[in-house]
Amino acid sequence: MDVPKDQMSTLLDCGLYNSAQMLGCFLVSSSSVNNDTSPHLKAENLALHGDALFREKEYRRAIHVYKQALQYHKMVPKVNATIRSSLSASNRSSSPNSFNVSAINENEVKFKIATCHCAINENRAALVEMEAIPNKSRNLQMNLLMGKLYRYFKHIRPAIACYKECLRHCPYIIEAITSLAELGVQAKDIFSLLPQTPNRSGRPPFDQFDSTRWLQRYVEAQCCIASNDYKGGLELFSELLQRFPNNVHLLLEMAKVEAIIGKNDEAITNFEKVRSIDPYVVTYMDEYAMLLKLKSDPLKLNKLVHDLLSIDPARPEGFVALAVLCERKDDRAALTNAEKSIRIDERHITGHIVKGNLFLSMNQPEAAVTAFRCAQELRPDLRSYQGLVRSYLALSKTKEALYAAREAMKAMPQSAKALKLVGDVYASNSSGREKAKKFYESALRLEPGYLGAALALAELHVMEGRNYEAVILLERYLKDWADDSLHVKLAQVFAATNMMQDSLSHYQAALRINPLNEAAKKGLELDPDAPEEEEENDGDDADGDPEDAELL
Repeated sequence: MDVPKDQMSTLLDCGLYNSAQMLGCFLVSSSSVNNDTSPHLKAENLALHGDALFREKEYRRAIHVYKQALQYHKMVPKVNATIRSSLSASNRSSSPNSFNVSAINENEVKFKIATCHCAINENRAALVEMEAIPNKSRNLQMNLLMGKLYRYFKHIRPAIACYKECLRHCPYIIEAITSLAELGVQAKDIFSLLPQTPNRSGRPPFDQFDSTRWLQRYVEAQCCIASNDYKGGLELFSELLQRFPNNVHLLLEMAKVEAIIGKNDEAITNFEKVRSIDPYVVTYMDEYAMLLKLKSDPLKLNKLVHDLLSIDPARPEGFVALAVLCERKDDRAALTNAEKSIRIDERHITGHIVKGNLFLSMNQPEAAVTAFRCAQELRPDLRSYQGLVRSYLALSKTKEALYAAREAMKAMPQSAKALKLVGDVYASNSSGREKAKKFYESALRLEPGYLGAALALAELHVMEGRNYEAVILLERYLKDWADDSLHVKLAQVFAATNMMQDSLSHYQAALRINPLNEAAKKGLELDPDAPEEEEENDGDDADGDPEDAELL
C-alpha cells in the first residue's frame, strides 16, 4: 500500500487531526487498493478518513465519507463468497488478506454519523441513524444519545428506557440521573438502578455517607428540583456540599435554583464562589448575568460577557449574557443575541426566557407568549409562568393569565411567588383587588420576607387610599432590605400624601443603591403630586372561582 494505514491511526491517536485528514485524502485515493476485490480495505480507509474529518468538526464531509465506508462494507460478504468459491474450484492456497472481513464496526459508524447530524442540529436524521442500530448492539454512548434524541422529539417512554439502560451500564452518569428526574421518574425507581453496596466489614461507615449514599442523596435532590420542591432540593445539595466542599457542579446547581426562586444574593454568592474556584466555567453563567443585570452591576456584567465569549464563543451562555448586557440600550441587538443562543442550542431555556422578556419590553406580548411557552415546554419553572402571566395581561387576556398563574400554583403549592402571581392577575382588575389582597397576604404568611409580595400589597393599599397602611408595611422591610424598588415605592407613597421631603430622601436612597433606577430619576426630575396610577385592565373578568379557596 502506498500510504501505511498504521500511520493514519497514529496521527488520530496523537490528536493530529488536520494532518490525519490530509493524509486520509491520499489513503482513500490510493490506486494500490482495488475497490472491487478489496472493499474491506476501502471501507477501513474511508472510516479512518471519516474519523479525521469528524475530529476536525467537518461534520458534513465526515457524514459523506462514513456513508461511503458503509457502502463498501456491505459489499464485503458477497466478494468473500465469490473468492471462496473460485479458490475451492482451483484448489489454490490464498493469501491471508483474501478472506479479510472489514474491520469497521457498522454500528459504530452509524453512531458517528448520528453524532455528526446532532452537531449540525439535524436531529431527525440522527434519530433515523440511531434507530437502525439494534437494541442489543447499543453501548453506553449510544443509549445516552438515543435518550437525548427521544427526549428532543418528546418520545418520553423510550427516552426513559434509554436513560435507565445507561444507569444499568454505569450508575454514575449524572446526566442520565438528572434527565430521568426531569422526565418525572420517581427517586425510588432510580435507586433501583444504583449499586447496593452493604458494609462488609460490619463496622459503621466513617460518617453518614457510604460509597453510594451520596449518589442517592444526589438523586433525591434532582427529583426534588424537578418536582418544584426547591427548598428540599437546596437542603440536600447543602448536605452534599459538606461532604464535597468547593464542588463546582453542586455550587452551580444550587446557584441555578436560587436564581429561579428569587434568592438573588445567595445565588450571586455561589456563582462568584464558582468563578473564584474555576474562572473558566461557562455552565449557567448566563443566569449569573441576569442577576448582575438585576443588581445593576454593569462592570461585573461587562467582564463576565467578555470572559464567556473568550472562553468558548460556540456556547449559548455567552450570547444570552450579551443579550442581557444589550437590553434596554439596544433591544434589537439584544434580541439578535438571544436568538443566536437558541440557534446554537434550541433547548437552552434561559435563551427563550430572555427572548420573552425582550419581546415584552419591545411591546410585542404575542411573540413573548411564544417564547415563554417554548421555555415552559423544555422545563416549567417560575420564570416562564411569570413571563406568561405578564404577557397575557399585556394582551388583556385575563382568563389566560389566571390559568397560567393557577398552573404555577398547582406546580409549586408551597411557593409564595406562585401565590403572588395569582394575586397579580386579580390586581389587574378593580373588581379583583380584594381577592388579590388575600393572595398577597397568603404569600407573606408563607414567606414573611418576600419583598415582591409586600410591594404588591402596598400598591393595593395605595390604590384603595390606604397610604398609611402602605407606609407601615414597607417600613418593616427597610431594616432587612437595601433595595432600590422598596425606596422608590416608599417615595411614591410619601409623594401621594404630600410628604415631599420624605419622598425626596427615599428617591435619593434608591439612586444610591442603583444609580440606573429610572423611576427614581423621574421622581427627582418631576414634582410628583401623587404616584402614577396603574392602568386598569378591563379585559375578561377574573372574578370568583371556587378554585381560589383551594389555592389559598
